[in-house]
Amino acid sequence: MVRASSFAGVILAAGESSRMGREKALLAWPPPRAGQASSTETLLSAGIRLLNSFCDFVVVVVGTNENALARAIYVEGGSLVRNPDPARGQFSSLQVGLQDVLDRGRDAAMITLVDRPPVTGATLKTLQGAFSVAPHEIWAVVPEFEGKHGHPYLVAKEMIEEFLRAPATSTAREVEHANEEHIEYVPVDDPMIALNINTPEDYAALLTRPN
Repeated sequence: MVRASSFAGVILAAGESSRMGREKALLAWPPPRAGQASSTETLLSAGIRLLNSFCDFVVVVVGTNENALARAIYVEGGSLVRNPDPARGQFSSLQVGLQDVLDRGRDAAMITLVDRPPVTGATLKTLQGAFSVAPHEIWAVVPEFEGKHGHPYLVAKEMIEEFLRAPATSTAREVEHANEEHIEYVPVDDPMIALNINTPEDYAALLTRPN
């Protein structure tokens, strides 16, 4: 049975970027190589643009960095919602974002982190296709590359509600493990699904990757 869903995109961007030393969301994407001008695109703008191609809208969860990110979000056609207490951790931002999704009448979401490099459009098409034909006992579709799971992942209303019912002290991984039988892992040929950028060294290492 084909699952009819209206997707919202959710980007979690409320972290303090303490290990990076500057706002990760505003890092140039792709990273500038020697002798090349820095891109005007950022991790945040590239992420919003990608999800906007597959979703009805994209909401970015911000924290104390709201003023730094607001203009970039709105320029790309995104919207924002603020986590009033981002010190509670990333899971609290996920709950804030997903509650906004339900409040705006959507029953499925594509979720990613702002420090994950954008994946290819082909990867999202693969995930969306798998989600659309998944049986109703499948509540989430998660990409997998060389045995590693990553982002963006797609969730149905049932998984959204599981995330929202969990204590704020939980982690997304704990909730997913508790509902393992409702998750489908989809192999993709895209190493970006498993990468994240936490430190200057992580960002610099991307320069050695093929274009």
